[in-house]
Amino acid sequence: MSVSVDTVYQRVLAILNKEQRGYVTPQEFNLFANQAQMDLFEQYFYDINQFGRMHGNDTEFSDMLNILNEKINIFEVTHPMTYASSHWNINTALYPSVYRIGTLIHNNIEVERINKNEFLYINASPLLKPTNDRPIFVSSAAGYKVYGAAELITGVTCNYIKRPATVVWNYEQPVINGVAMFNTSTSVDFPLHASEETELVMKILELAGISTRELQVYQIAAQEEARNTQQEKS
Repeated sequence: MSVSVDTVYQRVLAILNKEQRGYVTPQEFNLFANQAQMDLFEQYFYDINQFGRMHGNDTEFSDMLNILNEKINIFEVTHPMTYASSHWNINTALYPSVYRIGTLIHNNIEVERINKNEFLYINASPLLKPTNDRPIFVSSAAGYKVYGAAELITGVTCNYIKRPATVVWNYEQPVINGVAMFNTSTSVDFPLHASEETELVMKILELAGISTRELQVYQIAAQEEARNTQQEKS
């Protein structure tokens, strides 16, 4: 599930041409496209935090959160962690695209996150003390310490959110008659949910200098087009 980089570029060019607002080069488009993608990606996490502070119909909020989680889950991956210098960490040399750590797992059991103050209290309690079936972890600037019946130094994996891949609209060489022809094999699509296509177009247009008022007109037209397309399919 992704968004075609060529489709987005052609829509951007068509709108700029219609509004007689000039031309965005492939280099400019790639710059705007990656900025727009990162803006959308980071907005997911902001929105989840905001929804957590709001009150409303359970079904309504559940639907919104499900949509956001569906978009975020595209970027969720699992990899083994590396134990070194008495701490667990993700090897960023092997996995350089780590954006946000999710859950730690040991022997198929999710490890509970606690803070340092809680650890002192929990570890001193016979009832709350961690076990291999109920492991815990504490994070610090140096990494992660994982505890079961004793400190765990093998078999820890991590679910994390990776950064979106860099988007590229590339073209055939040489350029003939000043026209850049799309090269599918060397281009990279937006690794976002397919529903983000129109939002990407709007954000790129905004970065290209189109005003908010003009974007609102375009958004209304795009929504109407989407409704008509859906009606035709049904």
